[in-house]
Amino acid sequence: MTNINFVMNMTKSFLDGEIDCITYSLGLPYELGKRYRKMVREDREYAELIFICMVEKGTNKFDELSDPDFKKLICKQYKYITDVARKVY
Repeated sequence: MTNINFVMNMTKSFLDGEIDCITYSLGLPYELGKRYRKMVREDREYAELIFICMVEKGTNKFDELSDPDFKKLICKQYKYITDVARKVY
């Protein structure tokens, strides 16, 4: 799950303060667009969950939220994805 791990590690780096909000909000959709087909081959359901949670319900909200609220949202989405993954895998 190399591509899935890359995207999740990128999110973790953002949450740990290693990547700023703007870089993450632009970078994650770019990386997902580049890697999505490979992610689907790795695990379709996990890839779809990441796309929905991190892009549709995450980075797409960047312009509507303050930086701290955006980070809280991404943290919530990240925890949800990791909780689901823990139960399934």
